Amino acid sequence: METLVVVVHVIAAIAIIGLVLLQQGKGADAGAAFGSGASQTVFGSSGSGNFLTRSTTVAAVIFFATSLVLAIYAQQYSAGGLNNDSPLVNPDVLRELEESDVPQLTAPATSSDVPQVPDQAPETEQ
Repeated sequence: METLVVVVHVIAAIAIIGLVLLQQGKGADAGAAFGSGASQTVFGSSGSGNFLTRSTTVAAVIFFATSLVLAIYAQQYSAGGLNNDSPLVNPDVLRELEESDVPQLTAPATSSDVPQVPDQAPETEQ
């Protein structure tokens, strides 16, 4: 089900991009290069602007709906996997690592990830 939502989401995003690029800007006559004047009969008496505007609106609504559904999926997956009582690593995997002959690498014991700045003598005013 999630795969279907992702596919519809990507198709809606591509449709929005294409429809926005096809639309004629305010006061711009760039649409004439695509046959804007001749396409009046194809899209009806209202012209291509109204058709493209409505198509973009439908694609945007589908895009927002699939975004919401994907956010709900992501929230469900993230909420169920981690809480304060559960370990971050599977205990069985830890047990197998401890019993293996592979030497374990340990990180140097530091209290912070920030490197320490060497102490400098305070500058005296002269």
